[in-house]
Amino acid sequence: MPRRSWLFVPGADEAAHAAAARSGADVIILELEDFTPPELRARARALSGKAFASWRAAGAVAAVRVNPLETYGREDLDGLARADIVMMSKVALPEQVRALEQATAGAVDLVPNIESAAGLRRAYDIAKASPRVIAMLVASEDMVADLGTERSRGGEELAYVRARFLVECRAAGVEAIDAPYTFSDAKGAAADARHAKRLGYRMKALVEPSHAAAVNKVLTPDFARAAKIVAAFEKARAQGRERAKLAGLLIEVPVYAAAKRILESGERRPPPPRKKAR
Repeated sequence: MPRRSWLFVPGADEAAHAAAARSGADVIILELEDFTPPELRARARALSGKAFASWRAAGAVAAVRVNPLETYGREDLDGLARADIVMMSKVALPEQVRALEQATAGAVDLVPNIESAAGLRRAYDIAKASPRVIAMLVASEDMVADLGTERSRGGEELAYVRARFLVECRAAGVEAIDAPYTFSDAKGAAADARHAKRLGYRMKALVEPSHAAAVNKVLTPDFARAAKIVAAFEKARAQGRERAKLAGLLIEVPVYAAAKRILESGERRPPPPRKKAR
């Protein structure tokens, strides 16, 4: 199933858990770090089984974000129901990933969260630290704080971070999850998702359930356009030409290959129908 939208949900808020199940997000994350005060984390862990079951019933992947192991992370892992994906906050060293690998079950996927300049500089090595790392997420608020600047709707302060992070992830062979849009308006969230797509992102983090539909729409591959590109290029080649044109686009081998990958991807298969959470 596609994993376009990754929604963070306060760990101890059952109403938020229910709203997440109705949101249409592809991945729903029980957040045990900043969204859950320390005094509520035991309750959040106890609620994890019920939350994960409701999210899976709605057709979503059930994930959790634990604290770093050197703080509350081991308590988080010990008190949780089994998740499909384990994320960990504030990863800045490959050694943190190797420790998480040892502390978790062998079948669960790992997604380190990169939230600092130091983590960004080591992103490739962090991604390569375990074969169970399937993706990494780049933060917004913590990254901005570490850089000593302020968050803006346009996101100019994260322009270099987002571009470099994508390159590091691609080079390491893992998916890159773009930083969340941390403002409430859906129009801005859609615009931010379109910018991420232009950079090359296929996945995006969310902190607002109502943004899931817009993000999913933006990040769903355009199969119709890919099919037109493939057909135009193959027709051109059959006529002995080395490239084709489509609405002004010069279609050469890399463009054709990218369109073929879209058509051949598993994302072409529609996701299973969503069940309404009760």
